[in-house]
Amino acid sequence: MKNSKHILICTLLLLGSWMYGSAQEIKGLVFDLQSSQRLSDVLIENLQNKKSVRSNADGSFTIPGQKNDYLVLHAKGYERDTAFVYQDGVSRIYLIRDKSIIRIDEVTVSRMTDSRLNMEIAKAKNNSQAVETSKTRGGLRISPSRLFGKEAKIARNSIRVLELEQEQRMVDRVFTNELILSLIKLPNDQLALFKDKYRPSYEFVKQARKEDLTAYILDAYAKFKKQ
Repeated sequence: MKNSKHILICTLLLLGSWMYGSAQEIKGLVFDLQSSQRLSDVLIENLQNKKSVRSNADGSFTIPGQKNDYLVLHAKGYERDTAFVYQDGVSRIYLIRDKSIIRIDEVTVSRMTDSRLNMEIAKAKNNSQAVETSKTRGGLRISPSRLFGKEAKIARNSIRVLELEQEQRMVDRVFTNELILSLIKLPNDQLALFKDKYRPSYEFVKQARKEDLTAYILDAYAKFKKQ
């Protein structure tokens, strides 16, 4: 009996150790942003634990790590990029070719990493500015071509698309399944409906404290149950 208990305890310890080890991994896929083609032999480095791996022939990779880690990706012919891992599941990371022109639309923007999104917002804001530096006369001057030109108009439209994506990501990272299920009990199909119907606004999330979010979710759930 003692031997049986000893074997059982060892088995449980090994199982617990295996489950813990499995949970400490980040799985992902690497794609080309424009073509959606999977990319092999991409070097992926975890900045937190300094571990590194290369993507497989199908673009997949597994690297030691966890949520809230930062991954740096290097691939020949592509710009270096940094990806923030903010949720469980398989991370889909899209890389941009060197010196390529990016088409700014909702689909393309949704695939960008946070660092790339910030870079594109800064670039679009710079292209939309009517004030430029005069190299010959010194100082600043108003450029009508930059104010009313096609490039400036495209840049201003791009800013709206890019900043909307940035705002949506902020809401996603606050209004999470984990937070909701820590306060209320909902099956998966009901959870999806609840999140869609009662998704908070960016303006609310931007200034909300933890207790504000808790009150918001509980109030929304009370309304949800009445339907």
